[in-house]
Amino acid sequence: MEKIKPKVAFFDISCCEGCQLQLLNIEDTLLDILDQVEIVNFREIASENGQDYDVAFLEGSVTNEHDAQRVLEIREKAKILVAYGACATIGGINGVKNTRPLDEVRREVYGDLASCFETGPNRSIDQVVPVDYYVNGCPIYPPELLKVFTRILRGLPYSVPDYAVCVECKLRENVCLYEKGQVCLGPITRAGCNAWCPSWGNTCYGCRGILTNPAEQGQLDVFKRYGVSDAVIFDKMTLYYKCQKEGARGR
Repeated sequence: MEKIKPKVAFFDISCCEGCQLQLLNIEDTLLDILDQVEIVNFREIASENGQDYDVAFLEGSVTNEHDAQRVLEIREKAKILVAYGACATIGGINGVKNTRPLDEVRREVYGDLASCFETGPNRSIDQVVPVDYYVNGCPIYPPELLKVFTRILRGLPYSVPDYAVCVECKLRENVCLYEKGQVCLGPITRAGCNAWCPSWGNTCYGCRGILTNPAEQGQLDVFKRYGVSDAVIFDKMTLYYKCQKEGARGR
């Protein structure tokens, strides 16, 4: 008897679609998993537009009521909803607009046409509907996506690690980026990326979301010790964390 494959769909709302491209970049590894499912909707790779699916992967944040309605419709149809990428899990860079009055943001972006465009507070997916699985990051970390995909197929849960990126950095024996003159949010950011950015010499921007119980004073002490200015701290802490402070969980 032929095994019935679960139907999987990929959707996006307000985002750059970088996480979908990241998914395509691991096509050789992904083929084994995709052989176990039926892709019915994935705009980046196929023209099919199936609306009958069991598992929905959703990229992007909710920036207006049109987005919110679409998310509600996807959630209603999907048995399992996966939020993937920083925009979907914690609001992403789009959340920067939440730091200023929306009318001011609308005028700056659209100028004289501001009244023609609808925009609202930026929200993560779980601020609108329940989410079953999370794949954090900007972009997503491919090994984590594959792990989540495998657990979904096996009917197993997945929890995003709730310890700091610094832990993974130490396990990889990396020199702390603060010692190299860089400002890093690893002390308060959720792990799960295997310290991907710091291991390649880049700073941690906090794209995986803040810990449930972050060592905030510890991070502030580090800022002070290395002479990080208030302006830099503000820029770092609002790039990805604004939506999460307002309710996004990103778990």
